[in-house]
Amino acid sequence: MKTQQNTRDYVAEHVRKIPRSGIRDFFEIVQSMSDVISLGIGEPDFVTPWHIREAAIFALERGRTGYTSNLGAPSLRREISRYVQEHFGVRYDPTCEILVSVGVSEAIDLALRAVLNPGDEVVYHEPCYVSYSPSIALAHGKAVAVSTRAEEGFVLRADDLVRAITPRTKAVMLNFPTNPTGGTLPRSEQEKIARVCIEHDLIVLTDEIYSELTYAGGHQSITTVPGMRERTIFLHGFSKAFAMTGFRIGYACAPAALTEAMMRIHQYSMLCASIISQEAALEALKNGMPAMEKMRDEYERRRNFLVHHFNAMGLDCHEPKGAFYVFPSIKRTGLTSREFALKLLEDKKVAVVPGDAFGPGGAGYVRCSYATAYDQLEVAVERIGEFVKAL
Repeated sequence: MKTQQNTRDYVAEHVRKIPRSGIRDFFEIVQSMSDVISLGIGEPDFVTPWHIREAAIFALERGRTGYTSNLGAPSLRREISRYVQEHFGVRYDPTCEILVSVGVSEAIDLALRAVLNPGDEVVYHEPCYVSYSPSIALAHGKAVAVSTRAEEGFVLRADDLVRAITPRTKAVMLNFPTNPTGGTLPRSEQEKIARVCIEHDLIVLTDEIYSELTYAGGHQSITTVPGMRERTIFLHGFSKAFAMTGFRIGYACAPAALTEAMMRIHQYSMLCASIISQEAALEALKNGMPAMEKMRDEYERRRNFLVHHFNAMGLDCHEPKGAFYVFPSIKRTGLTSREFALKLLEDKKVAVVPGDAFGPGGAGYVRCSYATAYDQLEVAVERIGEFVKAL
């Protein structure tokens, strides 16, 4: 009989190797304190617009509480098809090329598990969202990071991508605009990366969850580069742009064979996304753009405020083109990212996330979310300024 001391042996080896999220560890400390201004959470501070919440309530009142198709409700898939074609310029067949998932996180997991064989390599750019490397490992793949640089706006360069490719490389993961840097991917670089992927016969997983929150130049998906639609899985969701994090609703668009592969996993693991959330998502796509545009304008105002003040206090901060994060350098303070974040929290009760929580390339930076009310940002900036001045 196993004792308490060796129950860890029951845990699968590839799961034991996964580190705890640096964000979660840090916020366990934050949650133990009171009166903290948090610039750490990547969640809109806006409440989901009323008409979207009302759609969910109405669905409940009508007794719409059952399963839907594994792929998602046909009405929602048709609306996703319309929305993606209108806003991203690529059409997917709602009958066989769209799968509704439990947030974009599930869609990423499905995509990885659908395409990877054990040992396949997936190249991704860092700093990046904390889940990419662990998600690849959980799908029995090997994560290969390519660093991006602040002086280049954290753009993934095709030349850097090429150097990371080996005979085992199967896929490339993209996330533009990027969490945590707000970096975007110019069309010229998209086309270079597309040529690399076609030449090396790679599949692309593109997480475009922040695409609506692009502040300059508009957003273009790599899916629309000629020759890429057939080798790309387009991943998206409602959490960020429509302030629907708690609804946990997302989707994947891909050629029919890839969608069928993802659906086979989804049907045995999740069966379907919540019908209540699907009804809310349908309303968001039909009538949610005006509210979304107001939130985007407010995020842009907050971004401008933070970038100006970080640079004014001597912390170099590039201007992010999208998402709702700034990623200032704290190298001049002589502190590590974690030391800076912990000392700022302790001395001034302002929470930011150490940059190296998003990969080694984030060392020397901190992530500050501006999905926080403007008046709170004003207080936070004043406190950070005092903190930096006293160092």
